[in-house]
Amino acid sequence: MRYSAWQVIKQGLNGHSGWQAAFRDPEPKTDYDVIIVGGGGHGLATAWYLASVHGITKTAVLEKGWLGSGNIGRNTTIIRSNYLLPDNEPFYELSLQLWEGLEQDINYNAMVSQRGILNLAHSDAQVDAYARRGNAMHLAGAGGQLLDTAGVRKRVPFLNFDDARFPIKGGLWQERAGTVRHDAVAWGYARAADSRGVDVIQNCEVTGIRREGGRVVGVDTSRGQINAPKIAICVAGNSSRVMSMVDQRLPIESHVLQAFVSEGLKPTIPGVVTYGAGHFYISQSDKGGLVYGGDIDGYNSYAQRGNLPTVEDVAEGGLSLMPMIGRAKMLRSWGGIMDMSMDGSPFIDKTDIPGLYFNGGWCYGGFKATPGSGYCYAHLIATDTPHTVATGYRLNRFRTGHPVDERGAGAQPNLH
Repeated sequence: MRYSAWQVIKQGLNGHSGWQAAFRDPEPKTDYDVIIVGGGGHGLATAWYLASVHGITKTAVLEKGWLGSGNIGRNTTIIRSNYLLPDNEPFYELSLQLWEGLEQDINYNAMVSQRGILNLAHSDAQVDAYARRGNAMHLAGAGGQLLDTAGVRKRVPFLNFDDARFPIKGGLWQERAGTVRHDAVAWGYARAADSRGVDVIQNCEVTGIRREGGRVVGVDTSRGQINAPKIAICVAGNSSRVMSMVDQRLPIESHVLQAFVSEGLKPTIPGVVTYGAGHFYISQSDKGGLVYGGDIDGYNSYAQRGNLPTVEDVAEGGLSLMPMIGRAKMLRSWGGIMDMSMDGSPFIDKTDIPGLYFNGGWCYGGFKATPGSGYCYAHLIATDTPHTVATGYRLNRFRTGHPVDERGAGAQPNLH
């Protein structure tokens, strides 16, 4: 069923009795051309682009839980392409361009809202750094505008300008950035891939990866054995666990990243605002809740929950930036498992094992990269060559001395 205004009218006249399920709940087949391990945003996007761009439809997406139970449903929904390094900016700009056409591409309302993002600067050095970043964005066609204090005050007058411990010196504004409804992304990609014949299989946990003659031939799952000559790993914070099934060690640590939502409020925050003197970012959902977050928890964990010191740190950052939110009540919080790489940048690459591919290490940037990651991963799987904007995301880059250290914090994942 194709969604349209006419379909809404038709179903309304019929008492909404004719709507079909968004996607099937198929039983796993014995053989596929490609198995994608992980039914999050990146895995589902990969399946869609394999089918729609490369014509590979005999694909299974295996998800150990339900769709939306992982990081795709546990983030702060921000999309942007305001990066600096040449290995990052073109990739994230491709991803943002795909976001801009996503709803028409997959015929699904993912609530893409390009309301803009403002990165605040609190020192002359930060202003200079944002000027450099803005120039890199323009070179990649991403746009961007450097604002002075007056320009920031005009856009977000409710910030703490007059009594701030860290004065606001300006900011970098990207108008095309914004937010997207996170779980709608999972449902939309699943529906679109399913419409091309892809099997999206929920409650199917991979328990082993089988090899014969040195190459992969299939997986063992909680629902039986499934065969395929190509296996694509795409499991976010559980990357190290899954790759250990084939004795692969990754330059990755798993940390929890908490996110928070306040009670519903009247429209207050027009776009996304990030704090330059502490790790805090905030936007407002269509329901009125303030959606915000900050640093990852400093310890390694596979639990989808965080600890109270990080909650306190995030709240302190928010109150320092905009004291008015101190009167808002926190409604709920959740934790996603971040696979933090040693330079803060991801991996989209073939492994040394023939037929086995890996996508991970997305740190904080996983959600905004969803369509770009799926597009480039599908290209790699279909052609066995990296996409031109993802050539820097190699697994061996630390061994060869080519890290992609966007933030410049060094080899400590808890600092990214």
